[in-house]
Amino acid sequence: MERPARNQVDSRMDALLAEGQEYFMGVGGIHNAAAAIGGLLADLTIDYAIAGALALAEHGFKRFTTDVDVLIRREDLARFKTQWLGRGYVDVRPGGKAVRDTANNIKIDFLLTGDFPGDGKPKPVAFPDPRAAGVQGTKYRVVSLPRLIEMKLASGMTAPHRLHDLADILRLIREAGLPKALSFELDPYVRAKFDELWILAQHEDDDY
Repeated sequence: MERPARNQVDSRMDALLAEGQEYFMGVGGIHNAAAAIGGLLADLTIDYAIAGALALAEHGFKRFTTDVDVLIRREDLARFKTQWLGRGYVDVRPGGKAVRDTANNIKIDFLLTGDFPGDGKPKPVAFPDPRAAGVQGTKYRVVSLPRLIEMKLASGMTAPHRLHDLADILRLIREAGLPKALSFELDPYVRAKFDELWILAQHEDDDY
């Protein structure tokens, strides 16, 4: 198999570094896509809340991401698609939940109220209604801190391929200095895992 030329590798690395720099400065495609979808949903009077890494950043832990997660009700996703597919958004696959913002070339993943995080199987924690779970962020509505923690812990606890969700909460606890008492605002299903991660977060990373 032919390896990419050195200058091709360098160009890709330069593009990735530039994208990361823009992201952590709060500008660029990801942020533009999130603001755009938030504005369109608000114009349609559709309740929504941005989730995932962008919500983590609002609550105190920044990490890079390549897509936008949006919490929405199933019937409202259908209404959004009726209005906007073919007008700046296309299905990632026919009939699927995700769309692509063609102006910013960013994937938008929709999390549907009532579906279950992680392995998708029924559990005490489901994706909540954005009307109750959303709070106003800097540029758009985001999932509130307790509900975001519940969603990520339920995901990481039940899906081995999503252990990064547990790592996200560990880092969020550390970076944002979350209090242990926050555990009492969480569903009992995830409370023990939060307590475990909170204890781990009190230990500083070792330097090697």
